[in-house]
Amino acid sequence: MMPAKVKIVEVSPRDGLQNEKLFVPTDVKVELVNRLADAGFPNVEATSFVSPKWTPQMADAAEVMARIHRRPGTLYSVLTPNMKGFEAALAAGADEVVIFGAASEAFSQRNINCSIAESLDRFEPVAQAARANGLRLRGALSCALGCPYQGEVPISSVVDVAKRYIAMGCDEVDIADTIGVGTPQRVRDVFRAVTDAIDPKRVAGHFHDTYGQALANILAALETGISIFHTSVAGLGGCPYAKGATGNVATEDVLYMLRGLDIETGVDFDAVVDIGQWISGHLNRPGGSRAGNAIAAKRAA
Repeated sequence: MMPAKVKIVEVSPRDGLQNEKLFVPTDVKVELVNRLADAGFPNVEATSFVSPKWTPQMADAAEVMARIHRRPGTLYSVLTPNMKGFEAALAAGADEVVIFGAASEAFSQRNINCSIAESLDRFEPVAQAARANGLRLRGALSCALGCPYQGEVPISSVVDVAKRYIAMGCDEVDIADTIGVGTPQRVRDVFRAVTDAIDPKRVAGHFHDTYGQALANILAALETGISIFHTSVAGLGGCPYAKGATGNVATEDVLYMLRGLDIETGVDFDAVVDIGQWISGHLNRPGGSRAGNAIAAKRAA
């Protein structure tokens, strides 16, 4: 049975913009976060406190957090890979911090230069600090449906890392198809295995659309009882470590599908279409949402 209501976590300010080659002005980032919150997203992934050496697009994280207008009821999340990042996030007033590991040993080594076990040990102090300071904690689990280096990822590995995240105090666990290779049956198998071990209400789906499977995969995850999904307006973003992983699933496309399923989100679809067209204009390229572009073209006719 599918959920009657879904929570959409909007990730475009962080996951969507982090790989842009030209620096996106801070003013634009701040406006993007504000407009998304005003559109009704209950959770906006605002920025990332990571080394600017590795992710120069996020070098203005503290300024973005200082300048956004905090909408009551909106959760503002930031990525924090280590204690330095956590301390910056705490000082910036983040509501939720996100730690990020992988279900694939090969990806973990290539991405953060350590094993899965070592990465989880590194996250423990961040998890403890989040709990001690009353911050919400989320664990992102990359390559849960396939890895660019090792190929297939054992479902048992996904479940093991997800359980470790919960044990260290994560409020939610994001099961991510980082390179977009998942298909519906594999999604059902992975999410059923995870939700056999963890409350489905604490599990989120994060799908990339590299092979055009994201909407079908979200539908498959909905059928397993998942009610939290990550999306990116205009389909912005990808993964710098996964060749060919060109974009997150577009928020507009997901909202259009959910509306057709009579699933409530609390998000203003028309406002999101406007935001997608606006940010695509700033980036000097067409929007990556089919629904968003179709609605925009219909309005202009």
